[in-house]
Amino acid sequence: MEVKTSLLDNMIGVGDMVLLEPLTEDSFIENLRNRFDHNEIYTYIGSVVISINPYRSLPIFTPDKVEEYRNRNFYELSPHIYALADEAYRSLRDQDKDQCILITGESGAGKTEASKLVMSYVAAVCGKGQEVNKVKEQLLQSNPVLEAFGNAKTVRNDNSSRFGKYMDIEFDFKGDPLGGVISNYLLEKSRVVKQPRGERNFHVFYQLLSGASEDTLKKLKLERDFSKYNYLSLDSANVNGLDDASNFRTVRNAMQIVGFMEDEVQSVLELVAAVLKLGNIEFKPESRCNGFDESRVKDKNDLKEMCELLGIEQSVLERAFSYRTVEAKMEKVSTTLNVAQAYYARDALAKNLYSRLFSWLVARINESIKAQTKSRHKVMGVLDIYGFEIFEDNSFEQFIINYCNEKLQQIFIELTLREEQEEYIREGIEWTNIEYFNNAIICDLIENNQNGILAMLDEECLRPGTVTDDTFLDKLNTVCAEHQHFESRLSKNSKFLTDHSLPHSCFRIQHYAGKVLYRVEGFVDKNNDLLYRDLSQAMYKANHSLIKQLFPEGNPTKVNLKRPLTAGFQFKASVGTLMRNLQTKNPNYIRCIKPNDKKAAHIFTESLVCHQVRYLGLMENVRVRRAGYAFRQMYEPCLERYKMLCKQTWPHWRGPAREGVEVLMADLQVPAEEFAYGRSKIFIRNPRTLFFLEERRRQCLEDLATLIQKIYRGWKCRTQFLLLKKSQVVVAAWYRRYAQQKKYQKIKSATTVVQSFTRGWKARKILRELKYQKRCKEAVTTIAAYWHGTQVRREYRKFFRANAGRKIYDFTIQRIMQKYFLGLKSAMSAMSPINKNWPARPYLFLDQTHTELRRIFHLWRCKKYRSQFTEEKKAVYEEKLEASELFKDKKALYPSSVSQPFIGDYVEIRKNPKYQKLNSAVEEKVLLADVVNKINRANGKGAARIFLLTKSSFVLADQKTGQVKASVPLPDLTSVSVSTQNDGFFALRLKEGSASAAKGDFLLSSEHLIEIITKLYRVGATDREQLSIDISDEFLVQFKQDKVCVKFLQGGPKNGNSVSCKRKNNRLLEVLVPSTA
Repeated sequence: MEVKTSLLDNMIGVGDMVLLEPLTEDSFIENLRNRFDHNEIYTYIGSVVISINPYRSLPIFTPDKVEEYRNRNFYELSPHIYALADEAYRSLRDQDKDQCILITGESGAGKTEASKLVMSYVAAVCGKGQEVNKVKEQLLQSNPVLEAFGNAKTVRNDNSSRFGKYMDIEFDFKGDPLGGVISNYLLEKSRVVKQPRGERNFHVFYQLLSGASEDTLKKLKLERDFSKYNYLSLDSANVNGLDDASNFRTVRNAMQIVGFMEDEVQSVLELVAAVLKLGNIEFKPESRCNGFDESRVKDKNDLKEMCELLGIEQSVLERAFSYRTVEAKMEKVSTTLNVAQAYYARDALAKNLYSRLFSWLVARINESIKAQTKSRHKVMGVLDIYGFEIFEDNSFEQFIINYCNEKLQQIFIELTLREEQEEYIREGIEWTNIEYFNNAIICDLIENNQNGILAMLDEECLRPGTVTDDTFLDKLNTVCAEHQHFESRLSKNSKFLTDHSLPHSCFRIQHYAGKVLYRVEGFVDKNNDLLYRDLSQAMYKANHSLIKQLFPEGNPTKVNLKRPLTAGFQFKASVGTLMRNLQTKNPNYIRCIKPNDKKAAHIFTESLVCHQVRYLGLMENVRVRRAGYAFRQMYEPCLERYKMLCKQTWPHWRGPAREGVEVLMADLQVPAEEFAYGRSKIFIRNPRTLFFLEERRRQCLEDLATLIQKIYRGWKCRTQFLLLKKSQVVVAAWYRRYAQQKKYQKIKSATTVVQSFTRGWKARKILRELKYQKRCKEAVTTIAAYWHGTQVRREYRKFFRANAGRKIYDFTIQRIMQKYFLGLKSAMSAMSPINKNWPARPYLFLDQTHTELRRIFHLWRCKKYRSQFTEEKKAVYEEKLEASELFKDKKALYPSSVSQPFIGDYVEIRKNPKYQKLNSAVEEKVLLADVVNKINRANGKGAARIFLLTKSSFVLADQKTGQVKASVPLPDLTSVSVSTQNDGFFALRLKEGSASAAKGDFLLSSEHLIEIITKLYRVGATDREQLSIDISDEFLVQFKQDKVCVKFLQGGPKNGNSVSCKRKNNRLLEVLVPSTA
């Protein structure tokens, strides 16, 4: 059976205030304190959640907690904000009911964090998928953006929301989020120009100056120093635990995720910078001839930079700060502004600019997160709005905030009563009217269209003539003096004339949460919220695209002479729209309470909490909830929890759960007036009855625990005894087996010893007999052998001495040969063919054998070496061998060429693009390509030529251009002449009468002479008669018609190390070759 938990299990204090007994304000506060001291920050009032700000992180918001509260009954676990979020989400998903979650409380009570927790829980439990996750991420990332621009540090809260926010999250039929819509209410724009002591301006100003890069600040014409800007308070610029630089990066990232373009982000930052610059503009008076003072800008640098940021002409904005144009019908009147009026215009522009920017941000976020589909959506609204405010100095802002809270209290009571009545009707319980304080009279005092305070304030603002805050107060004293919830020092009956706590310039309203004193100073100006038309038109003329959107009334083609709507009228309309929206949804409430003013953990200030309990109307809420039946529960969990109190229902009830509960209540003799049976729930009127059931259940659980312990201990002892008994039998059996095994092993060992001794004795006896018989046989054999030996020696003695020498000689020779071959094997030389090492001859008679073996080994070694050659390597060695036969000991240049491999292609004719044309001109495969010098007979100088050799011809071409100079077929080549010296000269002698011999023979010089002549010799030998190689220090060369003698001489040291060729006369060329010594 599944173990079910309940709100009542392990309860610290009372988890649901409806069950508090006795119900007094002191017991209410004490129960909150008790739970707060044990880290229980959530408490219920029926379905309402009270949340106390712990001012520290608690381990109750982990993913495991999300899973714990997922799809669980509201009262099944201890109070938690996740329980309310889950109940609202499941009602929306499963019952198709639109939901709204109303979060109220004063600044610092944790409203913003509560709304984040609700949204994060819904995001965690709803569906998954790429699109769904993108929507969830955008909804969650809208919070950092709005907090940066709408939150500020106050004396009560380091991250106080200075605006009201209502977000409608839209879901599809599966419960997956599709998008959302955000509405904002009453941004505290007066904070832009002035902050109370100990408070800051909006976060974004400090985040921008702390977190932006130097390049960004330079573009925005800003400096990091907060003291440079008049709109930023310095006494609280830095807040402990608040990293403005890191938060700026978070905001930039959030704006990117939500869908802001980079140019939009830049435009927003430019407007924020413009507000800071606007605060630095100061004015000085300047007298005019008519006696009136006129304002002028002191230092125009900040004005210039601001105009550059927004793309406004400096003269236009400067004039708007000095003059005001008033239009009436067809007339325009321009008046000058004094210094005070100029400062008012500057601050009004700053407030309007920031306020409209914030509204644009909300609209832009809505554009990104709105649902893309047009089908019907399920909606969950989350309202995070300022709580009731009672300060020492309360002004217009507190008045309309408290008006909003009056309306929320009114709808809260109405919806709570309606929910109670609907549940009673649904369960078939008789409904009785509940008496409660109806604050509709207070709402009417404020919002009545005829004589309400807001209506009179608007009427006073629109009235011609001199209008001041005092005239507004006089009007209130006239109209509202008889109202029971309105108090004033100058009311008609003068009953407060002696009340010194009520100043002359103030009035007091008896709200549902208590009396609040309002100072009328500033009511008229704040309600007017006037921005001069000259400034609107100046803003509209800006080249900045965003500014034009924020000030559409500045368009000169759409001039509207009507006065703009007042702030009070706009807020009243917004609150009315909000109330109508909330009326269509199923409400869920979170009441946030601040435990202390120090923003510190573990501190619970009773007076402060009591004050909040009063103005949140929590006691009234409990009384309304307890007016009928204080506790209700489904039949199944009720029977499951209390079934052990009745023998008929314990341990299992086989019938319907309601019948089981009826049997249970009858057996417990609970008075009939204390409870009632609904269709699916039992209703308990008094908490005492519930505590009676809980006490009986506790006692019964103790008895059951004792019974279970007794049965368990008996079972455990019996089980242990049977286990010991069984173990004893097993141990005894094993021991007896062990004893018998030991006894058997002992007997077996003794028997084996006896047997071994007996067998040993018999074996030794037989052995002695066998040894005796063997000795007898050996003795006979020995005697016979000696006798036969004597007989043989006597018979062959005459032949032994004649043949002994020859046998000894043969044996000795055999041993010497064996030793020789074994020594030769161990001293075998290396396998290299050029290795001439061979072991020395050990004996003279082995001389021929030793020489023949050396020859055979050398031939075998050469064969093994040749077998390793590839075809290419064989060809190379064949060429080297041919060169050796041709030039060895004949040409002094030959030894230096032995170690150089024959490469063939020295100019890389196939790869070099320079010779591509030459390569294509030669159709056959090129066997050799080298650069040679063609010797000129006229002066003995050489000209560089490319020498190409193929199988059928050789070609001479120009080295630079690659142009073919001569192509000679190999059959026309008769001989090659070279010297014996260390030079590279050679003459190619052509067949007389051939076409190639028209210009005579070729006298050439090359560094690779040996390779060229060897290849010519080998190619010529394959196709025709053997090419003649003439090696001589003097030979004739045919040049056209003349023959020239080429003579090679050994040069002295003065000739240097190079070969030189000189013409002596027409018939002689001398080649001086340096000596090699």
